[in-house]
Amino acid sequence: MKRKTSLLARAVGIALCFAASFASAAQRPNILFIMADDHAAHAISAYGSKVNRTPNLDRLAKQGLKLNNCFVVNSICAPSRACILTGKYSHVNGVTVFNRFDGSQWNVAKELQAAGYQTAMIGKWHLISDPEGFDYWSILQGQGRMALS
Repeated sequence: MKRKTSLLARAVGIALCFAASFASAAQRPNILFIMADDHAAHAISAYGSKVNRTPNLDRLAKQGLKLNNCFVVNSICAPSRACILTGKYSHVNGVTVFNRFDGSQWNVAKELQAAGYQTAMIGKWHLISDPEGFDYWSILQGQGRMALS
């Protein structure tokens, strides 16, 4: 069976290979992935917003890596998170709507841990299950009605 991966998962994989090529933890780059949903890219001034000013995000974008052409295959918040975490389409990772995420499957946080990184997930999770692959997590509880499938 062929494993289909999203463009973001491939980019993360390339970044991991790059990070793993450094000899020591002191030489490895820090990785900060910020996922925000329910807004257009141009809501952040680093992406051209004429309305919003986001100087701290702009600074991070200028000093680091800014993804200019990145898409997820599902526009719903929970399934898009599962797609980004696993690099799999929704029907393959099992999260097609607001249903439970199977944390036993591979995800990018587990890969980062295996490479010696400390991982954390803070904020909106919306995948019903507890996050796996994170050394620390603090998720928002009660984010609307979620029906179990």
